[in-house]
Amino acid sequence: MKVKSFPQTSPAGVTPRHHPGHIPGEPILRVQHLNLTYEGGVALQDVTFELTSGERMAVVGPNGAGKSTLFKIIAGLLKPDSGMVSVFGAAPSGHICISYLPQHSHVDWNFPVTVSDVVMMGRTRKIGFLRLPSASDREFVSLALRTVGLNELSQRQISQLSGGQQQRMFIARALAQEADLMLLDEPVTGLDTPSQEELFTVLESLKKEKVTVMFALHDLKLAARRFDRVMLLNHRLVGIGKPVEVFTREHLSKAYGEHIQVLENGHGLSMVDDTCCGEEKE
Repeated sequence: MKVKSFPQTSPAGVTPRHHPGHIPGEPILRVQHLNLTYEGGVALQDVTFELTSGERMAVVGPNGAGKSTLFKIIAGLLKPDSGMVSVFGAAPSGHICISYLPQHSHVDWNFPVTVSDVVMMGRTRKIGFLRLPSASDREFVSLALRTVGLNELSQRQISQLSGGQQQRMFIARALAQEADLMLLDEPVTGLDTPSQEELFTVLESLKKEKVTVMFALHDLKLAARRFDRVMLLNHRLVGIGKPVEVFTREHLSKAYGEHIQVLENGHGLSMVDDTCCGEEKE
């Protein structure tokens, strides 16, 4: 699949990217002492970290560890019991630069919309409700679809796409939205190896655009191979940093407990076989 570069300069006639509310010098994401408790128990406890623009962070941990909950709080869809989340220095609910891509099972794939319709949804808050898209908005959508290699499928109903194409569609929506921060919740679940490679090819093409990515997944080998920085989460922050620093026997035992088999792979990394993997139910 050939992936076009989504330019930092806007298409002809398109207003350049600008997000009000961004405070110069502030990190794209700051999470401080985040806590949330559900009726069933603790979801997140004292989670603190920062991301800078352009970082690509893999978030890993056992099923039900709080990964989806963390993403929803960052996206402004859930409110924590205590703690703070700021995006460029302000609360996430005040931003349109965050794109949250939910787990596959949380989407109604039979809803009668086309690929182009979904990508145009990324422009909604810029267009305004009850207003029609302009020529510039349509150009943004077209460019986003070309970037992820879906331009020829723009009029297909979304259920007619393969799993990999569906994930690329959501990335196109984030591009049309002009998102600075993408939260991808288990996007490779159920995808075959070629589809995973296509997805990572698209994400790789966004590096130079300084798009920040948080990517939840279960496959630690994939996280170590594809991401420079990883977060190991099990309600609390077990470790954060380079894979070789985080994926140690001690950290993995804390995160996965009895659900693991820790093996030395000969390259200084301890890998894990998580027997409870699957989509998070949070």
